[in-house]
Amino acid sequence: MQKKSIIQKNSGLKAECPIGIFDSGIGGLTVFKALRKLMPQENMIYFGDTAHLPYGSKSRASIIQFSVEIAHFLCQQKIKALVVACNTSSAVALSAIKKAVSVPVEGVIVPGARACVRRGFRRIGVIGTEGTVRSGAYAAEIKRFSSQARVFEVACPLFVPLVEEGWWKYGVTEEVARIYLKPLQKARVDSLVLGCTHYPVIKPVISRVMGNNVSLIDSGEQTAQEFEKTLESLNLRKRSGRGWSRFYVSDDPERFLRLSRRFLGSSILVKRVLKKNFE
Repeated sequence: MQKKSIIQKNSGLKAECPIGIFDSGIGGLTVFKALRKLMPQENMIYFGDTAHLPYGSKSRASIIQFSVEIAHFLCQQKIKALVVACNTSSAVALSAIKKAVSVPVEGVIVPGARACVRRGFRRIGVIGTEGTVRSGAYAAEIKRFSSQARVFEVACPLFVPLVEEGWWKYGVTEEVARIYLKPLQKARVDSLVLGCTHYPVIKPVISRVMGNNVSLIDSGEQTAQEFEKTLESLNLRKRSGRGWSRFYVSDDPERFLRLSRRFLGSSILVKRVLKKNFE
C-alpha cells in the first residue's frame, strides 16, 4: 500500500473538500443524515463496508485492518476530515486511524459519553455490538467524565442484522428488544446510550420497551453536533452552496441502495469499490 501517496501532511485542507464518513454497513447513514441536516452546504463521501459487516463479531485485528484501509481510501478522495460512524471501529480502531491519517478524525463514543454526563444522568445503560461492549470504551469514557456514574452495558448483536434486513417494523424486533433490554430495566437505568449507529432506526421500539422515564442518547446525533464545532474551530466549514454526496460500498450495492431509501427518504447513487482500489 502506497501510504505516502495516500496520507500526506496536508496543511492545505480547504473548506470545499469533502467530509469522509464510514461505517460497517448502512447504520452510519444515521450519522450522515444528522450531519447533512446540520451542514447542508458540506460535501460528503460515505463508505459502507458491506462486505465485512457486522464488525461487532470480528476480531480486534480485523476491525483495525478494515478501518485503516477505509480511512486510506477516503483520504485518496481528498477529504478534509473523517467521521468514524461505526461504534465498534470507534471503540477498537480510533487510535490506529488517527495515527494513519493526517486529517481531523471524530469517533462516536466520546460525544455520546459526554452527553450523558452533561445531562446529569447517573445510572447509564449502554447497548452496542459485542465488540463495542467487550471493549468497555463507553464505560471508560463515561467514568472519565464522572466518577459517580454507574454504567450497565449489554450487547445486542441481533439488532444490526434486523436493521440491515429492514425488519425494524416487524414484531420480532420488539420481541428481541424485550429480551436484550430486560437486564437494563432491572438495573433501573435513567438513560440509555444507543451505542451503534444502526440502533436509532429502532428507537421507537427501544423507547416502548424501556418506557418514557428512560432518556435515549443517540451517539450519532451528538457526534454530528461536536463535529460541526470541530470544523468551525479549524476554519474548515463550507459556508455556501449546496453540498454533494457520494456513496461507496464494498459489496453488491443493490441491498444498500434499497435500504438507504428508508433511511434517507430519497434515492441515491451507490458505487461498489473493490479491495484492489484501496491499494
